[in-house]
Amino acid sequence: MRTPFSHFLPLALLLSQTIAAGSSQLPADESATTAVVDHGDQLVSQSPLGETHQARPVSPQVENAWKTLRNAKITTVRTEKPTGLLGNALHYGRQAFRILFLNGPSPDKASRKVQPDVARAVEELKKAADEDADPDAMFLLAEMSFHGNFTYPRDFREAFHWYNDLAWLNGNTTAQYMVGFMYATGVGNAVERDQAKALMYHVFAAEGGNTRSEMTLGYRYHAGIGTPKDCDHALHYYKKVADKAIEYYRSGPPGGHTMGRDLYRWADDEGGAYGEGASVSSSGRNARDAAQSSEASLEDVLEFYDLLSRKGELKATFGLGKMNYDGARGLPRNFRLAMRYFKTVAKKYWNKDGSVNPNHQAGLDKLAAKAAGYIGLMYFRGEGVDQSFATALSWFKRGVVNGDALCQYEMGLMYLHGHGVPEDAFKAANYFKAAAEQDLPAAEIRLGALFLDQGDVATATRYFELAANWGAMEAFYYLAEMSNFGIGRQSHCGVAAAYYKIVAEQAELIHSSFEESNAAYEAGDKEGALIPAMMAAEQGYEHAQANVAHLLDEQRSLLSLSSILPWAQKTRSSLLRNAALALIYWTRSAKQANIDSLVKMGDYYLSGNGITVDADKASTCYHNAAEAHHSALAYWNLGWMYENGVAVDQDFYMAKRYYDLALETNREAYLPVKLSLLKLRVRGYWNRITNGDVNPIREDENQRPRRTFKEWITTFIENDAEEFYGDLYDQQAAEDEDFPGARPLESDSRHEDGYYDDLEFDLDEGMLEGLLIVALAAVLMVLVYMRQQQQRRNQAQNQNDNNANANQNDRGVFPRPDDPDFRQWVAGGVGH
Repeated sequence: MRTPFSHFLPLALLLSQTIAAGSSQLPADESATTAVVDHGDQLVSQSPLGETHQARPVSPQVENAWKTLRNAKITTVRTEKPTGLLGNALHYGRQAFRILFLNGPSPDKASRKVQPDVARAVEELKKAADEDADPDAMFLLAEMSFHGNFTYPRDFREAFHWYNDLAWLNGNTTAQYMVGFMYATGVGNAVERDQAKALMYHVFAAEGGNTRSEMTLGYRYHAGIGTPKDCDHALHYYKKVADKAIEYYRSGPPGGHTMGRDLYRWADDEGGAYGEGASVSSSGRNARDAAQSSEASLEDVLEFYDLLSRKGELKATFGLGKMNYDGARGLPRNFRLAMRYFKTVAKKYWNKDGSVNPNHQAGLDKLAAKAAGYIGLMYFRGEGVDQSFATALSWFKRGVVNGDALCQYEMGLMYLHGHGVPEDAFKAANYFKAAAEQDLPAAEIRLGALFLDQGDVATATRYFELAANWGAMEAFYYLAEMSNFGIGRQSHCGVAAAYYKIVAEQAELIHSSFEESNAAYEAGDKEGALIPAMMAAEQGYEHAQANVAHLLDEQRSLLSLSSILPWAQKTRSSLLRNAALALIYWTRSAKQANIDSLVKMGDYYLSGNGITVDADKASTCYHNAAEAHHSALAYWNLGWMYENGVAVDQDFYMAKRYYDLALETNREAYLPVKLSLLKLRVRGYWNRITNGDVNPIREDENQRPRRTFKEWITTFIENDAEEFYGDLYDQQAAEDEDFPGARPLESDSRHEDGYYDDLEFDLDEGMLEGLLIVALAAVLMVLVYMRQQQQRRNQAQNQNDNNANANQNDRGVFPRPDDPDFRQWVAGGVGH
């Protein structure tokens, strides 16, 4: 690995800093990373690695102030987020009463009064810091001012003052990191954002061994923040963090520390940055199904599994054990409960003496072997029970008989390191190979490491890549080392840096505060959640960047309650009102492939939120999100821009095209797209009748002309006849294999008009059948009507004939004057 010359520059700067600080400062090797730690009744200086320094005892003033702070009774402040049915009812009842009757803004976050004991302790610390330049007093004052501990009011300007003084006093790396963080974010308006100064302080802290600054610098050189992109520098700092991560991982019990991950996007619990169905994270192929679990449904899953377990369903019992062993969000790990569930399954298959129960359920052997693997693992690692290699070995042997991959791997681990058995690398390799054949990532890593030790780089690489497909941190570390040092391949800085970055980010336990941030957010303390999330965001975590932007985002709805009822708007603290910073984190999140963040960038540029209005940049963001990542919302936004001529020439045809693409991408967008198309049609009609110059909506050029009903019927009959003769031809050909010739009906020359193609591909047979049925029904109605009219005429004629006969029979001897025979009678032609 190449070591750039510029890496020695911070050391020179630190040397000049030490000289400038004067003789009053403490030696850098003793105080660079010290903090005040309480050990019973005495305070001592301790480094983050746990090394205790007795050379500089804590001053009596600081010790007394610390005891006062520890003994102070701090009143807890109720969080904003209600819990339970009654809590929610009271919370929203108060909100409704305030909106309807008080007509005033909601009070800001309740402020706590500084207790007298805390005030006296602060005065002692300030006296020690000002008069004696005590670094421990400065550190305590900075932490209290920054985090608002012990009821002391949060004051970022005061915190920056103490951190900065401490950083220049003795080069305290924590203080240097905090000063760099405040320059990078401008949090609390304590200082103006200055990325160059932020970089400088992070370099100071990183060269002193501060892991958070190393992680921050790795991301800054990787993404080019405050400095040009530099792969060598990014690799240098990411490797430092990755080395510490692997060292911590391997320092744990057999098999390594469990590297739990707490990061998740807060907005995803609400369906994404734009809500359920509109965000890319919850629409299209990412749409949530009913089985997708959340914290609210976790209790239901546990209750359902428990019900099945009580009924004797052993798969549910094993599932409960695994959930309690692995833990989950909202479910802490519970080793004792997991052991009870696993042993319940094992007892159904094995007797107390280890023999197999002959009356066990069918198919229980595999499930019991998995349970034995977890039982042995807990004895092997000492999780929830006293560590016992002998007991672990007995359980592993049971599982190996039934071919369980976990038991095979753990047996290999015991033979590899000699835990309770003689060391035997050959046996270990055989066990690892058997487990690796079942795609167990941990076994693939160990087998790859053995092949690497033997010089078989190609086989080792194959196993590492297989394990990396499962996200195994150690596999990525091996691949990073091989790419960095050119083992079995040409060294590649970009590939190595990317692998080191993955390893460093998976070790969030050693340098990030996701657990603290998540807990504060879930409790409703958004200010408490913001600071640790910003620290993780500066380290390059995309989830943290999206979370910070989500907290700072004020564009949640175009038609909000506050726009209708201004007094209903809930006040946001000044710490949460920073649109410019929100845009920065939306941008960084978008550069790490968050599509919703990319669309948010476009919204901010389009509305001028936190930045000057720039419709061209908004259009670029929407085009990238739509065409490269298929965001339905981005398609819709582009349609709106073409409809209204924003950043592009007004074009109704292109607007319709993008609206249609939005609906095609996400079927849940049916209503907004249809409403937009309806409005677009109205505007297009108005543009046509007023002879507007906007490109109108037009049909596709390759669309064939419409056919009349008569043409459809004629072509349908012709095609039906052709299909009839074609069936006869196929039947004859099937009966006689030597039937000569080809079907003349398939000649393309007989359909030069293209009607047959239309019917074959474009026309729906159901539509034609429907038209024929309608026509036949119409003919039938006409026939019925004609028959009714004929019947009415016949009835009228019969009635007239009857009346005429009646009149003829009643006229008497002589015809009446109005009778037609009267003239003949007068002339003597009738009756004479």
